[in-house]
Amino acid sequence: MTEETMDGMCVTADGVELAVRDYGGDGPAVLLLHGAGRTLVDWDLVAPLLAARHRVVAMDLRGHGRSGDGAVPWTFESAVADVAAVLAAYGIPDAAVVGHSMGGMVAALCLERGAPAAVNLDGHGMGRAGQYVGLDAGYVTERLAEARRFAEEAGGRPFPAEALAGVLGYQAAMAKELAIPYELLEAGVRRSLGETADGRLFLRPGRERACQMQEAMAGLDLFALYRRVPRPLLIARALRPNPPVPGAPPWFDELMAAYGEGLRRDLGELARTAEQVTVAGVEATHAMLLERPREIAELVSGFVTGRECDATRQPAGG
Repeated sequence: MTEETMDGMCVTADGVELAVRDYGGDGPAVLLLHGAGRTLVDWDLVAPLLAARHRVVAMDLRGHGRSGDGAVPWTFESAVADVAAVLAAYGIPDAAVVGHSMGGMVAALCLERGAPAAVNLDGHGMGRAGQYVGLDAGYVTERLAEARRFAEEAGGRPFPAEALAGVLGYQAAMAKELAIPYELLEAGVRRSLGETADGRLFLRPGRERACQMQEAMAGLDLFALYRRVPRPLLIARALRPNPPVPGAPPWFDELMAAYGEGLRRDLGELARTAEQVTVAGVEATHAMLLERPREIAELVSGFVTGRECDATRQPAGG
């Protein structure tokens, strides 16, 4: 079921209204997914570039932006089902699914539900203790538990309306540091705003849904998924470290550096051994959609178009 919204169409899936933005275009279709705590606005630089060669649609995942929360806990299974509902509503069931951050994890999972190809742009979660090169596994396990508690405490935290200026000020500082458009960061914040019964604001997803997402990500073994994907998957890794996270514990940067080295090692091995997986590096931070929109568009389009050509050339029954 669909209805008109200011973004174009609102798809209703299992009682949840999903906000969708249609960028138009012709050619192999792609559906774009954002990361945790983000919105479809993150694609506003990349999507028009893709639309030159592709049919392009983006959506707010449930619990984010202008999409509903739903009555059940947030799970990857529900997110994958929402993707299928949007693709069906737009008549593009064979679209490649392209996601950034947590959206990349959803995209990879869509391969098990029939997506012909998927792209995961820097959606690695926190991984497993053995992926933190040079650090003791017990130490890493303790630090990961702390990092998850930090994320859960920060997720959906209410703040007084007058503090919104400070939230936007942080976005302005981030935009300057990464040389990305502040206007898109501000638009993403405003699209994410929710309000509590007592008039305070929060950034969606709300606290309950944010905790559910943290639990879902912690329970997902990405590399086990990568080794069993039945169809082509492109995994891109950011090659530059992220700026410091405000309020993060002092050991966090060391932990992320060790994880980055583990990802480099493990993704390299995956690229050598998993037939359906392609791995690429992007000279950017995790904010690659806003830092390198043209490079991301070319990477995605080249992969999707190449896979289309491969499928066209493949003999029947092959």
